[in-house]
Amino acid sequence: MSYFRVNENCNGCLSCVENCPASALSYGDRDNRRTLQHNMTKCARCGQCWRICPQEAIEFQHLLVGQWDDVVTLDLVRCRVCGEPLYSMLYQQKVVSKANTNTEPLCPQHRQRQAASMWPLSRPVRTRSKSGDK
Repeated sequence: MSYFRVNENCNGCLSCVENCPASALSYGDRDNRRTLQHNMTKCARCGQCWRICPQEAIEFQHLLVGQWDDVVTLDLVRCRVCGEPLYSMLYQQKVVSKANTNTEPLCPQHRQRQAASMWPLSRPVRTRSKSGDK
């Protein structure tokens, strides 16, 4: 998705390109066509392009929205008891290969319950009475 957008008023005058202090705008002429180019990495979001455009073609508001772009989608491993997401499948594979062990996918709450269930039940501690009886 491009955050720098121009509307149908753009006539290719290049005022925005010539006045961009960050050199985030450029253009290319190829065959019989001119293409306006924007580099988001260089863009300072200063608004100079928007202020200088005589055609009011720059739609600057899109540069200020700060939307999130999906960059990767990974399969999840979930707690086998409650279904809470724990980590990605790729992360699990890496941990299993490094540790040479495969652990059961459990959230912290269910892992704690499982660990507690493995301890033997505590027996009450016998105390001696003051009279010395056993």
